[in-house]
Amino acid sequence: MRRHPVILGITLLAFIGFVAIIAIYGLGLFGGDGRSFSLREKVGIIPIEGIIGDAEELIEQINEFADDRGIRAVVLRIDSPGGGVVPSQEIYQAVRELKKKKKVVASMGSVAASGGYLIAVAADRIVANPGSITGSISTVMHYANVEGLLKKVGVRSSVVKSGKFKDIGSPTREMTAEERSLIQAIVDDIYDQFVRTIALNRKLPLQRIFELADGRIFSGRQAMDLGLVDELGGLQDAVLLAGKLSGMEGSPEIVHGMKKKTTLFKYLLGSMTSAVVEGIKGKAAESRGAQYLLQ
Repeated sequence: MRRHPVILGITLLAFIGFVAIIAIYGLGLFGGDGRSFSLREKVGIIPIEGIIGDAEELIEQINEFADDRGIRAVVLRIDSPGGGVVPSQEIYQAVRELKKKKKVVASMGSVAASGGYLIAVAADRIVANPGSITGSISTVMHYANVEGLLKKVGVRSSVVKSGKFKDIGSPTREMTAEERSLIQAIVDDIYDQFVRTIALNRKLPLQRIFELADGRIFSGRQAMDLGLVDELGGLQDAVLLAGKLSGMEGSPEIVHGMKKKTTLFKYLLGSMTSAVVEGIKGKAAESRGAQYLLQ
């Protein structure tokens, strides 16, 4: 019996569609981004790790999750001692915008201090492990002085400048009292921004934050007693809390954000660089300018 061409065509299209769905599902399952076509409601996890020196990739990930209608809530898994002031502030602002669309929970890993804590306070809730290291609410700027070393090797520096502050922070000479006062004013202003941001988001008296914001660190349990975090728990607790806040029932599916891409060259270069930087000031040289960084 001769087959009807229409039925044959429909059958063929259905088969092709089925194969395509299986292929896409496989890519989603094994492609490394943790995505799948499950009908379960989803919570996205964005890792924020290491010293914060560049905000671009993290902000792209945050915006991607914000626009993904399949992701109901987001967990920021923070394991960072902080870093540059500007990238920390930019990530904080991106999280604030994300919070307008979906619930956000910050989950503290081993360390979520200084700039890492600034990002955490942008979330709806903060969950810390009892032993997480947090706090270090402070601002710092580093300037090296190699004047003595240059004298020993017989090297002198000459500077031609258009203004008396143009070479402020030069490593070839001691900073003047006037220059130090100018830098201190900048550090104080950036520090004031930090403290006011925490007081606003944590709904705590400004003076209370100033009392805690002297660079000291806290364990997760201490931070909860002080009102700096909301709950004690691990990543899974944060995921369940995010699902609960967004109205999910049961255990949500997890979608992992992509970690920062690192080429072999960058990895090797970074390994060599970090060995040198460690001897200077705990990797502080990886970020220029003012820093929200655990010292």
